[in-house]
Amino acid sequence: MGVLSELKPERLFYYFEELTKIPHGSYNVDRISDYIASFGRDHDLETYQDELKNVVIIKEASEGYEDEPPLIIQGHMDMVAVSVPGLDIDMKTEPLKAAINAEEDYIYAEGTSLGGDDGIAVATALALLEDDTLKHPRLEVVITTNEETGMEGARGIDLSMLSGNRLLNLDSEDEGIFLTSCAGGLRINADIPVKEAASSDKYQVREVEIGGLLGGHSGEEIIKGRANSNKLAARLLFGYSKYSGERVYITYIEGGLADNAIPRVTKIGVAAKNSERFEIFIKEFESYIKDEYHKKDPDLYVRINDGKDDAAESTAIYDVTDAVKFLFTVPNGVQTMSSDIEGLVETSLNLGIVSLNCDDKTSPVIHATFSVRSSIESAKFELADRVICLAESFGGKAVISGNYPGWAYRADSPLRDKMCALYEEMYGKKPVLKAIHAGLECGLLSDKITDLDCVSIGPDMKDIHTTEEKLYISSSRRVYEFVRALIEKKG
Repeated sequence: MGVLSELKPERLFYYFEELTKIPHGSYNVDRISDYIASFGRDHDLETYQDELKNVVIIKEASEGYEDEPPLIIQGHMDMVAVSVPGLDIDMKTEPLKAAINAEEDYIYAEGTSLGGDDGIAVATALALLEDDTLKHPRLEVVITTNEETGMEGARGIDLSMLSGNRLLNLDSEDEGIFLTSCAGGLRINADIPVKEAASSDKYQVREVEIGGLLGGHSGEEIIKGRANSNKLAARLLFGYSKYSGERVYITYIEGGLADNAIPRVTKIGVAAKNSERFEIFIKEFESYIKDEYHKKDPDLYVRINDGKDDAAESTAIYDVTDAVKFLFTVPNGVQTMSSDIEGLVETSLNLGIVSLNCDDKTSPVIHATFSVRSSIESAKFELADRVICLAESFGGKAVISGNYPGWAYRADSPLRDKMCALYEEMYGKKPVLKAIHAGLECGLLSDKITDLDCVSIGPDMKDIHTTEEKLYISSSRRVYEFVRALIEKKG
């Protein structure tokens, strides 16, 4: 028996648990794609799987529903795969350890992210396709790949086999909120050159760790002003250079796991001439940083890790002074708020990943990856250009990738009207209609499907893209039942 086998609806949670057994972080989707495609073929459904590993499964209308408009059900198969520091797990090859907190009504994964975003959408689609008691119009299920890394699957997918233009996206995390528009976004990869130090002076290398942060999704949580461990690392290194009068030397820096996740932990091998003075600075730095973030990140810490020291004479050290100035001065977080919708972030960016790359094939660089988002296309590219100009001013280069458009609000939406009426009928209250700062694939799909009418919904989830991710059980059941009722309701 599975961990989730006692949960209802049984088939919904059966498929969700099956997905947790298949590693499916972004760019590691071959197995999960094959699983979904095999499901379609095993159930004698019209199934397509492309070179990008996107999967489309079509189930023809049941008797009496032939004249109803087709419904497209859409989600993505990849997840942000993160684990707690030091956990002995290879998320590229090993299954997740799904578990239940029955008292608080949620599913989680032990020591890792869960992949509720967007595994619950895939599980919903498979359970509905399997259900031969369901009365339905033509169902067109679209499951895309690598959404979390720039929506590559949705960008490249061929949807010419679809006949519908009503699309239910299942990539939302708040029950009772119907999403009707979202921001566009892009990724920036920046490389700032560094030099291997030629000095013969001996340095003491100390590993500094900045951690204990809440992190979170860079679209949903960016408005909360949480600390970014990569930005704090840059501030620490810049501050120590100013405090000591020395240039900045390190042996490594490792921070963040995804461009669209606010980084929670950054580790740096810092080479300092005066170890005692360095320790004093770290204590002072931790004190005032903790004071700054005592409400937003109460468990923040800055520490020197014992047993992580080494003599520089046996370790390559790099002068990263200019790269640190870039990381210190580059903008981060919320840039502007919407003038049209109160409380909505208009433009933001997130310094998601920082590393020191010094392999034999290329000159050593500090590599930084950013996620840029905006509901205004011109503002998105203006912010990206500023980051690129700043990188170039420090002798580096930066390139844009993974650009995707925003999803514009549609004034006339028969699908939204139908969903709102059904929601009020089922629950006695109106749903909330909302625009979000996070990105969804609806904008890209709107370019591929003529006159697309789209709404996004989903069950309650918390702390997606982190090891504290929670998928709420009762909410997942209610959303599934709502989708099932929507499919069966004519009109």
